[in-house]
Amino acid sequence: MKKNLLFVIPSLSAGGGERSLVNLLSQIDYSQYNVDLFLFSHEGLFMDLVPEEVCVLPLPDSYNRFALPLKHSVTQFLLAGRASLAYNRIMFSLKNRTIKNVALREQLSWKYLSSSMKNVMKQYDAAIGYLEKTSIYYCVEKVEASKKIGWVHTDYDKLGMDPCFDINYFKKLDHIVTVSEECANILKRRFPDQDEKVNVIQNIVSPTVINQLADEGHVDVFNRKGDEIVVLSVGRLNDEKGFDLAIKACKKLVDQGCNFQWNVIGEGEERENLTKLIMEYGVENHFKLLGLKPNPYPYIKQADIYAQTSKFEGKSIAIDEAKILNKPILVTNFSTANDQIKNGVEGLIVEMNSEAVASGIEKLIKEKRLRSSMSTHLSGLQLGTEEEIEKLYKLLG
Repeated sequence: MKKNLLFVIPSLSAGGGERSLVNLLSQIDYSQYNVDLFLFSHEGLFMDLVPEEVCVLPLPDSYNRFALPLKHSVTQFLLAGRASLAYNRIMFSLKNRTIKNVALREQLSWKYLSSSMKNVMKQYDAAIGYLEKTSIYYCVEKVEASKKIGWVHTDYDKLGMDPCFDINYFKKLDHIVTVSEECANILKRRFPDQDEKVNVIQNIVSPTVINQLADEGHVDVFNRKGDEIVVLSVGRLNDEKGFDLAIKACKKLVDQGCNFQWNVIGEGEERENLTKLIMEYGVENHFKLLGLKPNPYPYIKQADIYAQTSKFEGKSIAIDEAKILNKPILVTNFSTANDQIKNGVEGLIVEMNSEAVASGIEKLIKEKRLRSSMSTHLSGLQLGTEEEIEKLYKLLG
């Protein structure tokens, strides 16, 4: 008989974790597994990439009301005689407005959000919370499953979460999965009594699929002028991705007379602040926020340099994809940087400040031979991780 699996993630709007889940779903053996997917939002960039074999579960009516703007939500609950949900909706809004740290905000507002969620009626062989925080909390509290697995996609210590909150959920998981050895070590140090549960499953990336999608762009997507060098970054526009460092580095490169453009694919809550910073530094003609792209691979393929200026990462799927497309890479020295590239061979690892970023990019711009040697090295590597799905099968038993 087929096993029944449930995956939970807030949305498929954008981001490395979301892309990773879509890739994983594309590799599952559907002759062996029935797969359901629970999302808190049914809109998003990657929704069209969900395999047709996956059943996307409907949202409960009470959650749909909860997700409305505050005034409309509270009014509807009160008219329906559900005063407790109206109160929880107000408290949810209050927590989200008063707690500055995004991760802590998600933790402390969960109890109010969860009140709008009914328990899932179906019994599963395994329920998988595919992103830290809400996805895991939902699996623990709302799902009946023989096994429960929580996925952590980043450096836990850098999120600013309360581990005392998470430990109560981690104790109820059968396995905790993360995406790199360094991330696993961090979890084991932070939660020593849960260390035997920690497993590493790398993000699944397929060179065949990525190269096929990259070839869909046949025109110059960057409209480059002459021998202009193109630098590209991909990531959500939030503080942890360090695009403020990139903009400041861009200004230094412009002042040094470098002939280049720097493009960013992604969207997020920092767009307005980043746009202001671009204007403040006067680099509007060199640093461009391109927004979301359903298919980013022609952009990566046509770029000369891939740059990741993150302040912390788990294991960036965008870096893995840039490697598959043989791009010289610059990354800041976040805790898992050495898990991702070999410094000086596949790219450059630089200190986490704008001066170091600018210096590294300038080196890659000016030293064409170095860029070529990095690309040649990457082209000879076997970079597909499709076999990582076998590690998940082993956990499922």
